[in-house]
Amino acid sequence: MFPVLYAVFMSRALPPFPSPQEPFDVPELLEVGPAPEEACLRADAARNRARLLEAAARLIAEHGVAAVTMEAVAAAAQVGKGTVFRRFGDRTGLLMALLDHSDRMLQADFLAGPPPLGPGAPPLDRLRAFGVAVLYRYAEKLDLLLAAQTEPTRRLSHPAVSALRTHMTVLLRQIVPDADCELLAQTLLASLDPAVIHHQTRRCGMPMERLEAGWIDLVARVAGTPPPQPLRSPEPPRPSR
Repeated sequence: MFPVLYAVFMSRALPPFPSPQEPFDVPELLEVGPAPEEACLRADAARNRARLLEAAARLIAEHGVAAVTMEAVAAAAQVGKGTVFRRFGDRTGLLMALLDHSDRMLQADFLAGPPPLGPGAPPLDRLRAFGVAVLYRYAEKLDLLLAAQTEPTRRLSHPAVSALRTHMTVLLRQIVPDADCELLAQTLLASLDPAVIHHQTRRCGMPMERLEAGWIDLVARVAGTPPPQPLRSPEPPRPSR
């Protein structure tokens, strides 16, 4: 989506203000985009980037995350290794780019998707749904997340993580306005860290249902509310005597 600017012409004298009977003109929108040559170069760069990401995704599907190196991706995409480094900087940048699509999908869901994850539900319900969505998304991409997030300082400052933290802070300010919501959001997100999920599921053998129930309980304790009661299945009818 190209940025747009309202056209404002300051060099000419202002026209007389229209009378109420005259229709007001709608501001003209100027579309500011790259020159044709630059657009062509950007399109080529985007195609090359997509080609490299597709090659990396194939390597993961066939051989696992450990097989993804800059050299292997360059060979699979039939380009020079320098091209991969120029596009992504290093292996971590490449892996983070692979995660970008699912990051965007998650953000779209909690910013504009249906409730309770998206707008329209009470903040407490949204916070419950938000943690569950992050939990399962991280569990699905666990190996890739662990490989991409090797440096704690780099991981915590990544825009995708910052977006999650900001969203949680906004919800917490509506639920517990007297708390240090920024710090509380960081603490709650730490319980959803991929390394923690890896330890709980693969080292401790905890099922995802237990982690989900734990998140719901944690939110209830932070908010000072009872956890929601699980829906009970209807009892079978008793035989008549």
